[in-house]
Amino acid sequence: MTEKRPQSGYMQGRVHVLPVRIYYEETDFTGIVYHANYLKFFERGRTDFLRTIGIHHKALWALDPPLAFAIRSIHLDFQKPAEIDDILEVHTQYKKVSGASIWADQAIKRDGNDLVTASVHAVCINREGRPRRAPLTIREALTPYLGEENHGVP
Repeated sequence: MTEKRPQSGYMQGRVHVLPVRIYYEETDFTGIVYHANYLKFFERGRTDFLRTIGIHHKALWALDPPLAFAIRSIHLDFQKPAEIDDILEVHTQYKKVSGASIWADQAIKRDGNDLVTASVHAVCINREGRPRRAPLTIREALTPYLGEENHGVP
């Protein structure tokens, strides 16, 4: 019997793993994943990590005052291409929360091998787009999963 995995991925220790299948619409004319689509996969990984630990974007926006996340910087390192029909895994590990900032390391893997890695710096923002300190509920929810500074994603 095969183990059923939740649609929003699963935790593997402190790392969230999100399976992703590559469809035709995500590739260029050569059957290789178009580079901008990796940003979408990474976004899904970060969002589903948060969803898995009980943090939902819609609920954050409903707070008084509202809260959202914005990417301040992201560094991508492309190592190997993904292709149509591949089954990949997006690995996400949040590293640190400080003030309004949240840092994460991510990797898109095929058969355990890195295809693309990302270092992400996000900030919590208010309705006007100004930085806002991460609420205690977010800091407490993330704390058990935080990795060491510059630890990388296994």
